[in-house]
Formats: sequence, structure tokens, C-alpha cells
Amino acid sequence: MTAFHPMPTRRVLCLAGSLRRASWNRCLLQAATLQAPASLQLDVHDALGTVPLFDEDLESREPAGPSGVQALRAAVAAADGVIIATPEYNQSLPGVLKNTLDWLSRESPAGEVLAGKPVAVLGASSGPWGTRLAQASLRQVLHTCGALVMPAPSLFVARAAERFDAQGWLTDTATLQSLQSFLLAFESWIERLAAPAPSLATG
Repeated sequence: MTAFHPMPTRRVLCLAGSLRRASWNRCLLQAATLQAPASLQLDVHDALGTVPLFDEDLESREPAGPSGVQALRAAVAAADGVIIATPEYNQSLPGVLKNTLDWLSRESPAGEVLAGKPVAVLGASSGPWGTRLAQASLRQVLHTCGALVMPAPSLFVARAAERFDAQGWLTDTATLQSLQSFLLAFESWIERLAAPAPSLATG
């Protein structure tokens, strides 16, 4: 009889690229915490507002980074994967999110915490395109930071006001199904990257 080995629980840090407490992307991440498979533990991080503007003078005075940067670096380092939900501002990612990634990409006593980290990208907007351009910009930045970005599936939540109710709960059936598929794919992406490389047989 083959022994059953349950899939280990993976910790996933979720970041919303907007500071607004009731943003569509924060609501999307909250929905993700409810739709995630049992093997994923999703934690929505709320500290982007504590990350100051990147400044090399500040960095030289505090090599470990300001307290908000240290807390976020530690959270990213401890996670098995990261999910980022981005709005779209002027056809690109928000400045607060880019600033956060600039900090995380820097050398520090904690290392470059995005390098080699499995990351998934999604987004919601009130417009008809669902953050397509913002996600493309975000992927470019993440690749430069050395993150291992899940290539597919994509999730672009357009016309968000029609997908969420007045309390911010995701109620659109098709979007919920797409979110479930997205999370299952990210679970597989994390496991694929965590698997040990096959050894080469020698003759």
C-alpha cells in the first residue's frame, strides 16, 4: 500500500498595491483568503503605508532599513510565496507599490528577499481592462528583482463595482471560479519551485 503524504501548508503573503482600506484589490485579496485551498495559508499584509519613500541617504543611515521596511522584508522572507493585487494608475502600477518593491530589491542584512521567491500577480479596477497594463509593468519590475513570477493564468477583474457588493464581498460567480483556479495554479507553482532538482545519473 502506498503511503499518503498530505501536501504541506504553504504560507502566502498578500500585498494590495493601494493604500485605500476598502480598495477593490484589498477586497479581492480578502476573497482569495476564503477561496484558497486548504494547503495555502493566505495573510493580507497592511503595512505598505509604513514604508517610506526610498532614499539612499536613509538607507546608508539605517542599513537594515526603517522599521516598516524591516517588518515587510521579514514577512516576505518568511513566506513561501507572495500574491500582489495591483490597481492601475495612469496605465501603470501605483507609485506606493513600486516604492515598496524598490526597497525589497535592495541588499540588506535579510538579503534580497524577492530573489527566487514565487510570486503571482492579479488585479481589479473599475475600468474595462482590469489592470492589464499595470500587471505588465509589475511583472517587469518583479522579474528585474529576481522574483519567480507565475506565467499563467492571468486574472484581470474589470468593472469591479459589478463584481463586489456594497460591503466589498466578491459575489460574481465567474470571477470567484477564476480566482479559485488562479489560487490552485499558484499552489502548483510554489510546489514546482520547491521540488528538489532531479539528480543526474552517472554511468
